[in-house]
Amino acid sequence: LEEALQRIITTLANKNEELHNFIETLNHLLAGVQVNSSRVVSDLEEEFDTLFSILEEAKESMTNTIKQEQARKSHELQNQMLQSTNALESSEELLEFATHALDIKDQEAFTKVINSPPMTRVRVTMAPAFRLTMKPKATDTMSHLMVDFSQERQLLQGLRFLPVPRAPEFEVQDCLVVDNAVTVVWRMPAEDSKIDHHILEYRKANHEGLPRVQDERCWEIVDNIKTTEYTLTGLKFDSKFMNFRVRACNKAAAGDYSDPVTLETKAFNFGFDPSSSHLNLKVEENSVEWDPQGSKGLDSKVKGKENKGSAHLTNLKNMTRSGTPSPKRGSTPRSPAPRGGRDRFTGESYTVLGDTSIDSGQHYWEVEALKDCKSYSMGVAYRNMGKFDQLGKTNSTWCIHVNNWLQSSFAAKHNNKAKSLEVAVPERIGVYCDLDGGLLSFYNADSKQLLHMFKTKFSQPVVPAFMVWCGGLSLMTGLQVPSAIRSFQKAENGLGGSNSSLNNMPQ
Repeated sequence: LEEALQRIITTLANKNEELHNFIETLNHLLAGVQVNSSRVVSDLEEEFDTLFSILEEAKESMTNTIKQEQARKSHELQNQMLQSTNALESSEELLEFATHALDIKDQEAFTKVINSPPMTRVRVTMAPAFRLTMKPKATDTMSHLMVDFSQERQLLQGLRFLPVPRAPEFEVQDCLVVDNAVTVVWRMPAEDSKIDHHILEYRKANHEGLPRVQDERCWEIVDNIKTTEYTLTGLKFDSKFMNFRVRACNKAAAGDYSDPVTLETKAFNFGFDPSSSHLNLKVEENSVEWDPQGSKGLDSKVKGKENKGSAHLTNLKNMTRSGTPSPKRGSTPRSPAPRGGRDRFTGESYTVLGDTSIDSGQHYWEVEALKDCKSYSMGVAYRNMGKFDQLGKTNSTWCIHVNNWLQSSFAAKHNNKAKSLEVAVPERIGVYCDLDGGLLSFYNADSKQLLHMFKTKFSQPVVPAFMVWCGGLSLMTGLQVPSAIRSFQKAENGLGGSNSSLNNMPQ
């Protein structure tokens, strides 16, 4: 009974705490209602004051226009009246003088009167009167300044609170994912002239469909979009998908979010595999640097193991020199058996592999050498590449090699054969691998100029492979195959052209 009572007490205490919290929430909401109501009333009064001010300004402006028209017409009519009055006075004077001249019976006296200066002056004065128009230059109508505010009255009578915008709808068929850029397009379900801007939100995801609560990432926000489409550029596609949602905003409020849309953003992502790197290489996630001090401090057990391997390699070389038959040309030397883990590269093989293998499909990544890097290579290799093997010197590795030490060179290498490349070494090099099509191509990452193409037949999955000495490399992944390279590869139809001397090496 005591235990039951204790449970009841605990339940009641929890319920009391919930009720206290709920009452506190209600009090907070009530206070918010008061504050927000006062705010919107103040905003309403401000809007109406602005409207009244606009109406008063319009009334004053239109009244001034009427007064100006009144003054113009009055001035025109008064000028005409003055001219007409002067003409009438001259006409009456001439009439009186002419009547008086008719009463003269003496012909000589009559001629003298007719040619007298007063008669000439009257004639000159009367000339403008006969040219004077008898049509008023202005009318008394003011109807052209009448107003009809019936439509405006309807608008004012239709004043309502600003509605919350409806949720936009994505035009999925018009959305585009290409060259590590995403363009999303949407529309409003109905015309809304009050929309001021849109807010776009996006986030990365590793699943298709609606966002999952347990796997939610923070939404990135793009605000103040004035159109119904937007393009995100310079993205790193380190997730399989991206979720997008958008909302419309007017002056008062933001509307509901659209239904989210999920777009596929799959790309090849990998880093350097530290467990494979030579001890003289300092490896981070996306960079590797040659460190001449890296091999110091190696414990004696590891040294003994490596010395044993070196001695074994020396014995093999001596056997070859003493007459032991070497493998026939065109045959494939036996490779070490695959293991769960692998030994580090050693000797002069300053190599590190990628941590992800390429089993199928088309993939692309970019590499940039640090300034003053003396020697470096990049390409692909089979996972079971021997720890003493160097890139381009076996039939299981393909690469391009840059040498800036003593004598500069730029060459494509495979199976211990090299082909000099007569192009400038770009700052960034793009690597394109089509495992199914048997293609490995290298490009100027900026101009997409083809540097070299291997055409081969891969017999097993490959991994990205890198060599660096006296310098460092920076790796860029999460990149789609650029559209320019896709178009070029399609046009080439997988042919290597002038690179055939290295493309058909035995596998």
